[in-house]
Amino acid sequence: MSLALSSNALRDVALAAIDHAKRNGATQADAEATQGSGLNVTVRMGELETLEHNVDQSVGVTVYVDGRKGNASTGDLSIAAVKATVEKALAIAKYTSPDPFAGLADAELMATQFPELDLYHPWDIDAGQAITLAKTCEEAGFAVDPRIDNSEGASVSASESEFFYANSHGFVGGYKGSAHYLGASFVASDGDAMERDDWYTSHRRASALEDAASVGRRAGERSIARLHARKLPTQTAPVLLDPSMAAGFIGHGISALFGGSLYRKTSFLLDSLNKPIFSECVNIVDDPHIREAYASSPFDQEGVRCSKRAIVEAGVVRGYFLSAYSARKLNMQSTGNAGGNHNLIIAPTTQSDLKALAKQMHRGLLVTELMGQGVNPVTGDYSRGAAGFWIENGEIAFPVSEVTIAGNLLDLYRRIAAIGSDVDRRGSKWIGSVLIDQMQIAGS
Repeated sequence: MSLALSSNALRDVALAAIDHAKRNGATQADAEATQGSGLNVTVRMGELETLEHNVDQSVGVTVYVDGRKGNASTGDLSIAAVKATVEKALAIAKYTSPDPFAGLADAELMATQFPELDLYHPWDIDAGQAITLAKTCEEAGFAVDPRIDNSEGASVSASESEFFYANSHGFVGGYKGSAHYLGASFVASDGDAMERDDWYTSHRRASALEDAASVGRRAGERSIARLHARKLPTQTAPVLLDPSMAAGFIGHGISALFGGSLYRKTSFLLDSLNKPIFSECVNIVDDPHIREAYASSPFDQEGVRCSKRAIVEAGVVRGYFLSAYSARKLNMQSTGNAGGNHNLIIAPTTQSDLKALAKQMHRGLLVTELMGQGVNPVTGDYSRGAAGFWIENGEIAFPVSEVTIAGNLLDLYRRIAAIGSDVDRRGSKWIGSVLIDQMQIAGS
């Protein structure tokens, strides 16, 4: 795999769009030119199921004419096509209503320094090698136990991309990135019992991925462990979220701190700045400058410089996630989060991992899967289907399915009793297991 255009050529596309917009009456303008390539392979039951190569490129242009906004995009990066796209955006702007909050982020907020974040590690892998890796992964899963009798597939993907963002303040910046993945999902059966589970590894560097056989074995072991799951009686009990579930649980609160939700008043955390929302043990930092991390960036999608900052300190909300537009709506300043959060580091409160926290919990529900979309972003009401394991005397007693965990996030966040050191770094939220001292569990 390789990228089609040189970096200079891609940069020139973005700059050409800005130049043409200014020459044709735009008060302000920005453009983003992107390119990418990827390989995706899926093997199921030992046979190749899908093989995809993709090569993508595009340029998107946004113009502002006296507060009126227009935008257009194209997959053709020729100069003629770029100019036509700019003209289309300008034509659209004529028919939109003026918005006093619209426009580029303030010029003084533009990034001027670009730290090297080591985000680009292309994987020199061809289709044949990817197929072999996927087969190795699937074979290792099937070898775990004869009760694993079906597969939802083992997949390998490798991708690389590059973009340049430019605007009429004179800002231009861009960088390359890579993302690689290996995962598998299996179905285990025993009599009338049937369960599925999966595992995956993902990183910007292929050499940092877990090996294929280990991924397959772990996916297989997780599937077997869930066989003969039971229901629980309805009760109130402690709940322990494994790291992958904890990320989503904390993520609902993070989303409620996004500027769009705040100015639209669709957030259960309205006016939460400098107020205690979480347990005192919760500390969250937004860090855009971690080398090789997926959510690292020297600037946001509007060219605004990014910096490490506290979001939650000892349970108290210290920061929102604001773009230029949402900041103006709230009479605040952009936080460099156009496009969302960066790497969120949720600090462990203990050196204990999942197993140790289960002992600390002594008796309760360990959740390893959540289902459904039962979260009300306006009220914070939370109700999700769950599966996992019942813990008795600090040890796994039996697998659990078909239960619901519920509460209100404003209450549940205050009930966080511990955050483990078993941090999952596969996404943008780096967090360990989370122990909640009490939740409603609805069962039989």
